[in-house]
Amino acid sequence: MKLLRVGTPGSERPALLDRDGTTLRDLSGLVPDIDGALLADEDALGRIRSAAEAGGLPVLAAAGERIGAPVARIGKVVCIGLNYHDHAAETGAAAPAEPVVFLKAADTVVGPDDTVLVPRGSEKTDWEVELALVIGRTARCLESAEEALAHIAGYAVAHDVSEREFQIERGGTWDKGKNCETFNPLGPWLVTRDEVPDPQALSLRLWVNGELKQNGSTADQIFPVAEVVRYVSHFMTLYPGDVVNTGTPAGVALGQPEPKPYLRAGDVVELEIEGLGRQRQVLKGA
Repeated sequence: MKLLRVGTPGSERPALLDRDGTTLRDLSGLVPDIDGALLADEDALGRIRSAAEAGGLPVLAAAGERIGAPVARIGKVVCIGLNYHDHAAETGAAAPAEPVVFLKAADTVVGPDDTVLVPRGSEKTDWEVELALVIGRTARCLESAEEALAHIAGYAVAHDVSEREFQIERGGTWDKGKNCETFNPLGPWLVTRDEVPDPQALSLRLWVNGELKQNGSTADQIFPVAEVVRYVSHFMTLYPGDVVNTGTPAGVALGQPEPKPYLRAGDVVELEIEGLGRQRQVLKGA
């Protein structure tokens, strides 16, 4: 299933993208929202599947409507840095021996086509297309790849926007360059795990002002999706509705020759992951 949320910020309605790929079906008569509580409830998900297969869900007239982030009330966003061989190489970093883990605040998450704000004083705002996974079952100290995959509810496109001066040059942790307002567009859909048979075989692409900048594959991940979930579950508990961004392939501005083409107000960023949908953001000054 492809689950999404439609409407103005704070007033989104739960919806399902029909199998035709264009029609939206209203889920508000079945469930109050798409959130961790729903993703952990197999009975509720089963009711959605049954209703979708029966063809009785009402059409949601969504022309011109905003698409929000596909998950509400996210507890935390866990991120993995330097998780693609080609991205580590372009930045001059050695491939890490263990996953690099950092956090983004849940309030950085916005809709897939919402405006992204360039922070005040920023000269080095950068792009990063990433595969995000959403947790469906509480995960603590998982032991195997199979167990880890079973705790994933589904997958989505994430844009891990980053301010490189704040992240790298201002001391301390990476968090300062990762947590600016609007720095985690998510969606358009949450694609349930059953529709993504191999998360290590997905293409990722990102364009800036129509120019292709990133063109990679999750096959190049240093730590695959299952290992990321297993590993992180030994350091923190992952709860239903938590989001994990799994890293970005080569092609970011940081890895380009000088002068590096960092983002400016007015730029347009578009990104997509095979089977998971497409985002488009116009940048604006904060």
